[in-house]
Parts: sequence; C-alpha cells; structure tokens
Amino acid sequence: MMGIRPLHDRIVVRRVEEEQKTAGGILLPGSAQEKPQQGEVIAVGNGHIRENGDVRPLDVNVGDKVLFGQYAGQTVKVDGEELLIMKEADVLGVLA
Repeated sequence: MMGIRPLHDRIVVRRVEEEQKTAGGILLPGSAQEKPQQGEVIAVGNGHIRENGDVRPLDVNVGDKVLFGQYAGQTVKVDGEELLIMKEADVLGVLA
C-alpha cells in the first residue's frame, strides 16, 4: 500500500514514461529526453474547501490518465518511487 494520502484539492500522479525513441527510430540519451507531461492519478484528496466551508469533490479520480504542465507539481519519493503531488488546478485535462 502506498504511504501517502494527499490533502484537500491535491492529487498524487505517477508519470507515464514515454517512448525513448524518435519517430525515425533514434534512441534519445537521457539528457535529451523531456519529462512526460502525462500520468496516472494514484490518489486524490477529499476535495477543495470553499470559502463557506463546503467541500467540492475533485473532478479527477484514481486511475484517470491526466495531462499536466511540464513544471506542475512537486516531485517526492515514496517507497522508492518518484511521484508528483499537485493541485487539481494544475491538471490541464483528463485523457479519454
């Protein structure tokens, strides 16, 4: 079991590794690869707390594949795995 539970409107995302070859079949060295900007949601907080105290559930769910900005979130290591913690607002969209 994962050892982290995000709070409020934060989510935990596992990056999805992209293919490390160009379309022409050229392998890219590690320094030339951009970090992927998509991942799978593996944990979600309880929701966004509004000014009046109500909690709005998040629009993303565990298992969703999401797109996010290149510099979104904070990278953390949990049980030896590199994960991202970000606010739901950092998610650009959910892949269908």
